[in-house]
Amino acid sequence: MRKTNHILVVLVLPFFLLANLAFSQTDDPTKDQIPQHLRSINPPSIYVPYAVVTVGDYDNYIIGTTYAEGHISINPLNPLQMFTAWNITSGFGTQNGMDFSGLTPTFPNSAGDPVTAVDSLGNLYYETMKSPVSGCWVAKSTNFGQSWVYANVSAVSGNDKNWITADMTAGPYTNYVYSIMTSSGSASFWRSTDVGSTFSQTTSLTPHALPGAMVCVGPNGNTSGGCVYAVTHSGTNATGTYTFHLSTNGGVSFTTQSSVQWSNIIGTQLSGRSTVSGMRTRPYPMIAADNSWGPYRGRLYCVYASNEPAGDLHKSDIFLRYSTDKGITWSARVTVNDDVNTQNNQQFFPAIWNDQKTGKLYIKWYDSRNCASSDSMDVYATYTADGGQTFAQNQRITNELFKIKLSSSGGAPAYQGDYDAIMSNGKVSVPAWTDFRYNNYTSMIAYFPDFGMRLNPTIDSLNNTVGNITIQMQVPSVKLYTDTVVVSAVITPTPPTGSIAISYPSGNKLSTFPGNVPVKLLATGGVTPGTYTLEVTAKGPNGTPVHKRSATIVVGSSVTGVGNEVEVVNEFKLLQNYPNPFNPVTKIEYNLAKNTNVNLTIYNSIGKEVASFNYPNQQAGKHFAVFNAGNLSSGVYFYKIKADGFTDTKSMILLK
Repeated sequence: MRKTNHILVVLVLPFFLLANLAFSQTDDPTKDQIPQHLRSINPPSIYVPYAVVTVGDYDNYIIGTTYAEGHISINPLNPLQMFTAWNITSGFGTQNGMDFSGLTPTFPNSAGDPVTAVDSLGNLYYETMKSPVSGCWVAKSTNFGQSWVYANVSAVSGNDKNWITADMTAGPYTNYVYSIMTSSGSASFWRSTDVGSTFSQTTSLTPHALPGAMVCVGPNGNTSGGCVYAVTHSGTNATGTYTFHLSTNGGVSFTTQSSVQWSNIIGTQLSGRSTVSGMRTRPYPMIAADNSWGPYRGRLYCVYASNEPAGDLHKSDIFLRYSTDKGITWSARVTVNDDVNTQNNQQFFPAIWNDQKTGKLYIKWYDSRNCASSDSMDVYATYTADGGQTFAQNQRITNELFKIKLSSSGGAPAYQGDYDAIMSNGKVSVPAWTDFRYNNYTSMIAYFPDFGMRLNPTIDSLNNTVGNITIQMQVPSVKLYTDTVVVSAVITPTPPTGSIAISYPSGNKLSTFPGNVPVKLLATGGVTPGTYTLEVTAKGPNGTPVHKRSATIVVGSSVTGVGNEVEVVNEFKLLQNYPNPFNPVTKIEYNLAKNTNVNLTIYNSIGKEVASFNYPNQQAGKHFAVFNAGNLSSGVYFYKIKADGFTDTKSMILLK
């Protein structure tokens, strides 16, 4: 059962864009750029305020519709401030962990491949390729995307796939910004030493022939930020070579640490590219280093996807290797995905982030384990807290399975993005991915670890003078979440007369799961009759994860459980209950043409009476009854009204 909080908009690209997506064009398998025919179109950034899809008590947040390749940064000074960037040039930010707004800088031009970074001061950097592709622009924001200091600094030169990172430590190179980009047989390396105001090239790194140059920052013993790592990518699609480079002088010069052949084809090779169900992909070497002061400080990680067994037409897995000597030697590979038979499913598109506070390495990827035909997938994630030796049980992040290949993306190998991202804030991580469930490029995020949330009931009635009810905020399950959940609630609108007080008889914190927090409502002073909304927010101690649910509270002056609107009606009428299906509370409305006795009876599917309401001499007008089926099982039920010779029966569905 799918529930939608606030707004869910299914965003569909206009016909002419779909036609362009399907347009056949020569593909260069040595480059990972957004196709030229898409670069010539600048689609509007479609922003939907607080669009959240809730399925099975868990939220996936819709950010908008773009052209894939999302990246994310979180302010180390404020975990509620997040920014995401997407192709071709789209930016979305939030100040409270859930409500995103469009915050795109104005670049002189753009060919896409956006990536972001943040330094220890909370400065945000947004990098995108120039058009025509000759390097990259960088935009800088000092208020995490609310406004931009500049958007036209040249950050790096090259002709394909770029990457950017910033030194978030307090070491000698604090707030240096590093960028790397493919440049005609080498990887061009640039840096900024003045908080992103200017960039200059320090070196070119080889060998490099395939997209996938990455850069990250790690410690050098007790010197924070003392190691800058870069990895280049060469060889062929079927036999790739990763070469690891190290700088200990803030990116001025590098030494080659090791060169390894770990990767091979992902899925099926078509036209020199790896593809999964026709979607192009590549074994990017995703690297990260442990900057924490934990037991694995300084460890360097490399995560990648490749077929197992190696070779064409097999299924891919996600692999991790780590180095304890700055990339000179590496551990044996460890398989990250924990599906029962990994050779039956496709796992690809990994992204990683090493948490600077905890040392946890977070990993996300696309995963087909829930689809026997392997043509559909979810996003999965895990983390390692012991330096890459073991992993937490894999968790499904998406709440709905979706086809791997868009019907509108043209023939294989089809562009649907080449990378995405994940970042963490010391408590939880936030993966960002492109979702295809609506047959378009839907930009999404979620929280991991996370907790499910529901309210019970979602509709109830309250007497306006001495009424009190309790709504249960429930956490029915968690995805590796072990922290505290903090609950708050508000009633809207504010009653014109009287008041509805909110209290938490058992306290407003929950640390045992599954569990619940009772939210008590007390009406005093003659609350104005009408319909109100109870909005309940549940969040972690640092504000994340954050989720909201709403319940409808109907305030009336008659017997608890019954509402009345004084309005002239001309006929007797029984209306369809709402919501329907329901769990476990629903509202049954009916109209009375004159004053009369009313009997409302509920029956199960075999005709047995399970509840009844008897109201003597009700006034003519609109009325309702609130039916709570908390003690009943799922199924079809019937409700029948008798009033002054009028009878009618309707069905409803209880779905628990």
